[in-house]
Amino acid sequence: MPPLRLRDFIEDNDGWLYAVSTYDNDDRIGCVLRYVPDENGTRANASGQRFTKYDFEEAYAHIARYKPQYAGLLHRIPKEDVKRVLKPDLEIGHIAATHPRVEKLVNLFSLPDGAVGCTGSLLCGLENGGSDIDMVVYGKHWFTAQALVRQSIHDGKIEGLSDAMWRKVYEKRKPEISYDSFVLHEQRKWNRGQIEGTYFDILYTRSYEGIRSAPSGRGTVLGKQTIEAKVTNASLAFDNPAVYEVEHEEVCRVLSFTHTYSGQALAGENIEACGVLEQHGSEQWLIVGTTREARGEYIISKTLLGQ
Repeated sequence: MPPLRLRDFIEDNDGWLYAVSTYDNDDRIGCVLRYVPDENGTRANASGQRFTKYDFEEAYAHIARYKPQYAGLLHRIPKEDVKRVLKPDLEIGHIAATHPRVEKLVNLFSLPDGAVGCTGSLLCGLENGGSDIDMVVYGKHWFTAQALVRQSIHDGKIEGLSDAMWRKVYEKRKPEISYDSFVLHEQRKWNRGQIEGTYFDILYTRSYEGIRSAPSGRGTVLGKQTIEAKVTNASLAFDNPAVYEVEHEEVCRVLSFTHTYSGQALAGENIEACGVLEQHGSEQWLIVGTTREARGEYIISKTLLGQ
């Protein structure tokens, strides 16, 4: 089995399902609890077993109560406690064969084997009628898929988001920027749309070759800071964490651990970013999304906003 990476899922010995949330999985797997077997749950798999889906805060409370040995910034599961691994790229054929909208997206992208997958509830076999489609595209192929989403919306092959859907996304994220600013940034990312009325997004995950260079670990916290800087490299701006290399007198990287600010700026643009400054060896990084809500933390492209 290839190494675990972001957006895979694992099942523990009790049948609990977790979304892998980091590339740093050598010792213990960094993940977040998503589904727990529950005879009164609202989700059911093909065998009829029922599950309850846990949102972020509920998941952390559930782990703290029942499996505190896994608690931390991420849930950390020892490899010996893993019963099963679900990989989006390996399961995509089965998912597409049973879900016509996923099949249409796979055909639209027309990417090489192993370059595309599907994660979330569809990967776990626990989707319902309101489930979104969470496509995963690996490495450089993500940018091909992004261009195809843009062209396909332009050609009318798939739908862009309605004003009502943008408002729904904004209310779900609750970002520290205005609605108009949020939509202006989001509309140029071309990483989401609707197919036959079903919402989908395309999520970036590194190719296996890029895993070892992914940022990991916490640095020494220096305090909260707001900076203005020029982005010099945004090639990993859609990763998790999103990485922006910047030109600044102190900070060399801005990292976002919240999906809200992934793809927020392009190389060559000037940004304003507010987050927590950390010392990493000889480097200082500004971290955005130090809490789930990222209250008081943000990234905006001043270039995009004409400032």
